[in-house]
Amino acid sequence: MNIIKITKSDLNDKNEYENGNIGTYDNYEDVHVEIEANLGWVSFKGIYVKGYVLAQAGSGIEAGEGIEAGWGIEAGWGIKAGEGIKAGSGIKAGEGIEAGSGIEAGEGIEAGEGIVSLYSYVKAKLTIATNLKGTVSAGIFSLSGAKEIEAQEIIGNVIHGNKKILPKSEPEVVDKEDIIELNGVKYKKI
Repeated sequence: MNIIKITKSDLNDKNEYENGNIGTYDNYEDVHVEIEANLGWVSFKGIYVKGYVLAQAGSGIEAGEGIEAGWGIEAGWGIKAGEGIKAGSGIKAGEGIEAGSGIEAGEGIEAGEGIVSLYSYVKAKLTIATNLKGTVSAGIFSLSGAKEIEAQEIIGNVIHGNKKILPKSEPEVVDKEDIIELNGVKYKKI
């Protein structure tokens, strides 16, 4: 799978990706995306890829639409999307994770600060975690009320949402060839 490497030269004076988006919600690009360190918030129209999305330390990912990856999404700073954030494996941010609609991960969701879904749910198969001062909320602005926050383990203070602890499942046997390690985090290929 090819890697699209985003550097300062790929951004305009507002720190927006010159090409606007990578893939579309109905046509994922068969690539990985890596964002160079220390670029601050890098803005996209949307990111929809079959591989992983990685923003190095000092860089964050921001999209007016959604951010979706077949593998994992990781940012040294934070991850923000006007719509949803979805990853086949994990979602991890040094700071916060925020989405207009849902946040969903095939494995875990981890943020140094808070995890917020303004209108919808936060769901992970394994763990949702923030640091001790971080909070988790789902459906803050939803007219139909609080939304689901569900995982096998929830670490952090749930301040708004319907907390649901999922039953522990049997570990899945995975071939070593189906695992990729990126910056010390293991991701399962899907």
